[in-house]
Amino acid sequence: MPHPHPSERPPARGHALLMVVLCVLPFALLALVLTSAVAVPAWLVLGALALCVAVMLFVAREPAETGVEPHASVEVAREGRESERGVPEDLILQTVDVIYPLAQYRLEDHYVIEGTLLMEPDAAYAELGRRFDGSALVPLLQETGEGSPRLVLAPIEALPAPAQRPSRAWIHLALLLATLATTTWAGAAHGGVDLLAEPGRFAVGLPYALVLLLILGAHELGHYFTARRHGIAVSLPYFIPIPFALGTFGAFIRMRSLAADRRQMFDVAVAGPLAGLAIAVPALLVGLQDSTVVTGPSAPGMMMGGADVGSSVLFAFLAKAALGGAVLEGHRLVLHPVAFAGWLGLLVTALNLIPVGQLDGGHLVHAMLGHRAARVVGVVALGTLVVLGLFVWSGLLVWALLIVLVAGTTGVPPLNDVSRVGQGRMALGAVAFALLLLILLPVPHALYEAFGIHSPYL
Repeated sequence: MPHPHPSERPPARGHALLMVVLCVLPFALLALVLTSAVAVPAWLVLGALALCVAVMLFVAREPAETGVEPHASVEVAREGRESERGVPEDLILQTVDVIYPLAQYRLEDHYVIEGTLLMEPDAAYAELGRRFDGSALVPLLQETGEGSPRLVLAPIEALPAPAQRPSRAWIHLALLLATLATTTWAGAAHGGVDLLAEPGRFAVGLPYALVLLLILGAHELGHYFTARRHGIAVSLPYFIPIPFALGTFGAFIRMRSLAADRRQMFDVAVAGPLAGLAIAVPALLVGLQDSTVVTGPSAPGMMMGGADVGSSVLFAFLAKAALGGAVLEGHRLVLHPVAFAGWLGLLVTALNLIPVGQLDGGHLVHAMLGHRAARVVGVVALGTLVVLGLFVWSGLLVWALLIVLVAGTTGVPPLNDVSRVGQGRMALGAVAFALLLLILLPVPHALYEAFGIHSPYL
């Protein structure tokens, strides 16, 4: 799940209301078209939906009309916001042998110097940190829209700081227990047991609940322990219980301080999906042993544990590994609760790896390619989600809206946003995004025979 930053202030009430209206409008438009007796051209419907999404993206990237721009200290400075007051001469002299100034200005209470670094980014940031250690200003190295270095000297009180009060562990424990209860109820419901009528049969729902919570917990603890190893202040996982459907909306952690550089940002982001997959894949392989292969469309829907073998390249590969020739007998599976939890683990991992905003994938692409490229990739990915939601699976429309509202379209950069992550992390990031494609992309019909899967549609 995305990792909301505590310093991100919610928009003003009118700003938020506009976002809600824009989220509801596409669904209202679709409902009107489906229930209307008047034929509406497809191009008109798609154009109206595209307009809604475009306005939503514009509103999401703009700050609210009232108040100060949120998180101005660590957002890339917007063009046209500079004032006539420049950077004091003593600050220029203190940094001139680290970054040669080509432009300098004051942005609210932040001093900005754009220029050329005179040493390697890591060495430059370490030297700046030493010089401003103990002062009222904190140096941040960023990139301009053209990719050149920019030094921002931010007042220390403007940057996010770990909460002074101790973490309330009982809140995390209460949410975990509540999510255990709701996922147990959901697991029992998937098995045809109504716990309101038969509470003594709660054990029917435990396999699904325990495995799903283990996958979600592993994902968030991967983030948690990696962040702690890098000295980043972070909360314990918050689990989100819901008393219907799957029993949970997942889990998230809160980053209470900034990553020092892109390498730390990358490590924290990639640790969650890899840790979750380390539990989800074995759970899926074990659960598939007790799953049922059926022919034709007689398997239940996705929300009740049914799945198409060819709905995912990775899922098809794992199904063949677990079931072998049995998959030849049919195209759909009735998943055992453990397999269903593992399959959901794959889906949650993929959705978190979508390269948008504060999702894990958004942090990864930012760390690998930089802030500017991450924004472009994020907009393209979000647009792709909308198109796929319209023509492939409507559930992706809901995820696109949730991403805009919860994860935004841009992430929070680290203190040093100039240093590169290195070839090893670039390769690991490529593997992570390859996993995203393998989980989300269905098996092309032309490859069904190569996978050894019978398709009744061929």
